[in-house]
Amino acid sequence: MSDLINPQRRGFLSTLALGAAFAQFGAISGANAQTRPAAPAPTGRGGHTSFAALKQVEAGLLNVGYAEDGPADGPVVLLLHGWPYDIHSYVDVAPILAKAGYRVIVPYLRGYGSTRFLSADTPRNGQQAALAVDIIAFMDALKIEKAVIAAYDWGARTANIIAALWPERCKALVSVSGYLIGSQEANKAPLPPKAELQWWYQFYFATERGAAGYAKYTHDFARQIWELASPQWKFDDATFARSAAAFDNPDHVAVSIHNYRWRLGLAQGEARYDALEQKLATFPSIGVPTVTIEGDANGAPHPEPAAYAKRFTGRYEHRLFKGGIGHNPPQEAPQEFAQAVIDADRL
Repeated sequence: MSDLINPQRRGFLSTLALGAAFAQFGAISGANAQTRPAAPAPTGRGGHTSFAALKQVEAGLLNVGYAEDGPADGPVVLLLHGWPYDIHSYVDVAPILAKAGYRVIVPYLRGYGSTRFLSADTPRNGQQAALAVDIIAFMDALKIEKAVIAAYDWGARTANIIAALWPERCKALVSVSGYLIGSQEANKAPLPPKAELQWWYQFYFATERGAAGYAKYTHDFARQIWELASPQWKFDDATFARSAAAFDNPDHVAVSIHNYRWRLGLAQGEARYDALEQKLATFPSIGVPTVTIEGDANGAPHPEPAAYAKRFTGRYEHRLFKGGIGHNPPQEAPQEFAQAVIDADRL
């Protein structure tokens, strides 16, 4: 979930470590960058059940599966999903943005869908820097210089990292639940019992019983997370099944378990990411134009917007999505999410 080093956990820990609470979860050429698509016409929620086609590209350590929509020469919007969700979070957002003139690209993260590791010897690593480097390699493979990046949960943390460490690659940012960069050191401080309770699954994953349980009951587990994180979202069986298929990826369980164990310092990262993690542990500010989003019925742990607003030093807006919107705003409120992307591009 959008813990990406733990939303609330980061909030409490950052208060201790930095004096301000902030979230803890977890492209186009210069010539084309001047083109600004028009705002989309209003559309109803839902209605799309699939993407036209999936593509594959070798990028860094992975062969990445991704969906694409919109004109090939349009300004790029990169949409990143979270855990335990998949690219179908954006199945209604993508056509809205495509109609507005954007080239929309939605990749499966490592451990999801048709994305595969190129080598059996590569560690099935879920640490924050690894996922961010994946997306930079993906952009390089598609020759995308710069993109508006919009995301939630694991994807939002990845987007935050790119905006902070590679701002030249991020034209604008849309981030659900705000500032999501974290560190293992900050995560050492315990939270009050009620806050710890919200991370029950993280402690479950810290055990071998939890790893075995997630492997055995992956779909049931994910559905429970969806229900807890978005208590007012009345998704149907078919909607969940479309995303649940992505969890059948052979590396999904290993990447997921490593992600949560790494956050608590119970699993080692890779040395290749040490320098990046050292930078991230300083909680770098984000200077690119940003819109942050929160749902008014988000059942997942998340910080108050005031706790992270100062981490965004460029042009900035925060939006509260009302009407029972939970942890997955792009799927629960696609029109509003798409508008936030367009507006971020115009900040």
